[in-house]
Amino acid sequence: MEAKKKWDLISVASIPLIMTLGNSMLIPILPLIREKLHVTSFQVSLLITVYSIAAIILIPVAGFLSDRYGRKIVIIPSLIIAGIGGAVCGFAAWFMPNPYTIILLGRLLQGIGAAGAAPVAMPLVGDMFTEESDVSSGLGVIETANTGGKVLSPILGSALAALVWFLPFMAIPVFCLISVLMVLFLVKKPEKSGGREAGSDQKRANTGSKAADKNRKPQTDSAKESDNTDGAPISLPVFLKDLKWIFSRKGRWLYAIFAIGCICMFLLFGALFYLSELLEEKYNLHGILKGCVLAIPLTLLCLTSFITGKIIGQHKKRMKWLTFAGSLLALGATLGCLFFSSLYGLLTMLSLLGIGIGLALPCLDAFITAGIDKAQRGTISSFYSSMRFIGVAVGPPVVSVLLSRYPTILFYVLGAACLLAALLALFAIHPSTDEEPRPKPEPSPA
Repeated sequence: MEAKKKWDLISVASIPLIMTLGNSMLIPILPLIREKLHVTSFQVSLLITVYSIAAIILIPVAGFLSDRYGRKIVIIPSLIIAGIGGAVCGFAAWFMPNPYTIILLGRLLQGIGAAGAAPVAMPLVGDMFTEESDVSSGLGVIETANTGGKVLSPILGSALAALVWFLPFMAIPVFCLISVLMVLFLVKKPEKSGGREAGSDQKRANTGSKAADKNRKPQTDSAKESDNTDGAPISLPVFLKDLKWIFSRKGRWLYAIFAIGCICMFLLFGALFYLSELLEEKYNLHGILKGCVLAIPLTLLCLTSFITGKIIGQHKKRMKWLTFAGSLLALGATLGCLFFSSLYGLLTMLSLLGIGIGLALPCLDAFITAGIDKAQRGTISSFYSSMRFIGVAVGPPVVSVLLSRYPTILFYVLGAACLLAALLALFAIHPSTDEEPRPKPEPSPA
């Protein structure tokens, strides 16, 4: 990896880390929040739902704006909005006698900020590096930071709430300020000719190969304008035309990756909800100790994501088979939960589930950035991020309903989701045939 980009990558990785903390820190303390606010379980669950819905709706908008105007121009205001949302929640809880409605509005602001921050980090990594292997490794770091936030969240949220119950809200502005300063001063915009497309074209030019020149993707109007940090914004008609071309030619594998990403988040947050309920109701674990147990499968997911990002390089076939293998491992783990009733057995199976998800996620991220031009990368990755947020939003309520009404089929449902992900990876992703040269645009009239 390019040594001079080390601090750039650390700064970008702070974004998903902080956005994950902003949401997941609340999960282990929702019962405490419910008690302090004197609200129902459904009302307190809306603090998570409102955040996720705002992000789902606005992520594609943020992706388009980042393609049109630049990544940092979207990320920095979004981090500020997320910080303001956390401050609104914290001060409402501190000073107001009945703060629930204002806290809900603050969470809505946090979701709006999250929509323009964490999802845009992934295409920014794709812009930063010239080598595909560096991009894959960088995305592994981003996915590790995302998962690392999930590892820290139950422990940090429980520890802060043990001091003052609304302190997790007040921590968000501080975290966001740190990330804003890092991105503002340490993340340098890519050189105008430094994109991976330009680097690849230069390599092909140096070889002098006629076959390479013949297969080279022509530079369209959007490609000329792809460096939106230096040049004029992409015109909307050209952007929409390119987007239509992408989905018409690459829709099969893109839709598959969107679906697998959604399934992974559905499995992860569904399993965490199940384990959280189990630890409290059956094993009477609370607070920091409960957070530490929840962190075990997340830690393994985090380590697997980091290692996977390092080993996949630019090998798309390797990405496909690791995604397939991760889905099969997740399938075996979910079905394995049917045969274990002890905490150690279930924790082992859920840890294997985390490893399976950790194998798949960095590969999915790399497919998106490697297969899409810089000019549309933000928008396409935003669709992918929206699908992941849908999985986050759907997982806990689905598991909750199954636990209360149909507990015997819970792991069969989760296993069916794993099987669907494996089949999509096996039959819908074909790295050798998914790359198509772009048709040359018609010349503009004089």
